Amino acid sequence: MAFSLTAPWVFVYASGTHLGNGVTVLVSGLAVLGASFLLAWGAETAEKDVPRAFAIAVLAVLAVAPEYAVDALYAWNAGAGGASTDACAQFTAAQIENAAEGTTAAACHDANLAVANMTGANRILIGLGWAGIAFYTVWQATKTNDPAVEKRPGRLADAVTIDRSLSTEIAFLFVATVFAFAVPLAGGIGVIDTILLVGLYVAYIGIIIRGDVEEVEEHVGVPAYFQRKRRPIRIAVVLGLFAYSGLMIFTAVEPFAHGLEEIGLQYGVPEFFMIQWIAPLASESPELIVVAVLVNKARSTAGFNALISSKLNQWTLLIGTIAVVYSIAFGAVGTLPFDEKQTAEIWITAAQSFFALSILINFEIATREALALFVLFISQVATEFLLLRVLSIANPEALSIDLLYAYTALYLLLGTAILYRRRGALSEVFTRAGNAARTAVGREPVAVEGAD
Repeated sequence: MAFSLTAPWVFVYASGTHLGNGVTVLVSGLAVLGASFLLAWGAETAEKDVPRAFAIAVLAVLAVAPEYAVDALYAWNAGAGGASTDACAQFTAAQIENAAEGTTAAACHDANLAVANMTGANRILIGLGWAGIAFYTVWQATKTNDPAVEKRPGRLADAVTIDRSLSTEIAFLFVATVFAFAVPLAGGIGVIDTILLVGLYVAYIGIIIRGDVEEVEEHVGVPAYFQRKRRPIRIAVVLGLFAYSGLMIFTAVEPFAHGLEEIGLQYGVPEFFMIQWIAPLASESPELIVVAVLVNKARSTAGFNALISSKLNQWTLLIGTIAVVYSIAFGAVGTLPFDEKQTAEIWITAAQSFFALSILINFEIATREALALFVLFISQVATEFLLLRVLSIANPEALSIDLLYAYTALYLLLGTAILYRRRGALSEVFTRAGNAARTAVGREPVAVEGAD
């Protein structure tokens, strides 16, 4: 059934058939849905032979590959068009926004779109992904009896507990989040960002791939069927599922997102809004489907592992690689430029990540905390849309930037307060992450003190 969902898209893509926007969205969307199931089953099957964290990391990279492709396209156009910090500084915001295609100002616009798409994807992942999956996990627990869900007295007090083995992912994401605040200070995304952020992700993979293969949880359905096969067959199946589902997602999500964009533009939704929010929402859909599949099997720990791993690779690899793509197209090592609005977008994205990690630092997320993530995200997006597109006010762009700074301050204030109260948990996370690194290089771990 999962393969059959991808079959129409295989025919359309292989034959080069051109469909209308509505049909394209339907056919490519079904392919994404089918491929997401195949991807989840491939990762679950792989857990018998490799550390679960590594299997989930591969799953996360494949699931967000379309997001890389969209961002790479805008970064390439920016570099090929000659966008640079000095060149873009010569234009006003209005000139860049309304630039004719093929001009340097248009390349500067593409550079801004690359950053907007990246920040939008990251904020959606937390504001909708982390929050939504937490809600879904608590709701599903009434049917699955998920042991990770704790029923507590009080309104919205039920919580999803996170396995402490995710300390490495949380610690690396925390470091990447802190560094992200400094990215705009250099005036763009450059080679230093690439070296540090990509290096951070490589170090993370180097640690988790040396981890032990955990005792395989009892699986059902497709993964259970394949895990009973001999090892060579299992490996071939996993590689085949990863390759096929990755190819489907990579080829189908861009037309899916583009079709949604065109439909939105037909109804008067602005391009920038579509690029920042609708396109990333479409490209994040495989990942959210995969996590929902895992939660549906009462495997919420693996689900949150996928969410955190996806956030980590988007916050490191995605930022680092768009600078590489830009430099290749530019013809020299350069810095992808962006304007003041995108500076504010990066800071609010980092602040949201900081707030989310302060919630997750004690290895749980309560329903009320998930609600806070969701409300803060939705309220900011809705308010900015009202300022820019609905209300008739003077200088709405400046007000929207002020709004982003205000939400950045709010996220940081709330996150700092929570993190101070949970400082014992913060110490525990980094101690456990340090032990994972020590074990990876053959050293003895140190004792871990319990969190406050």
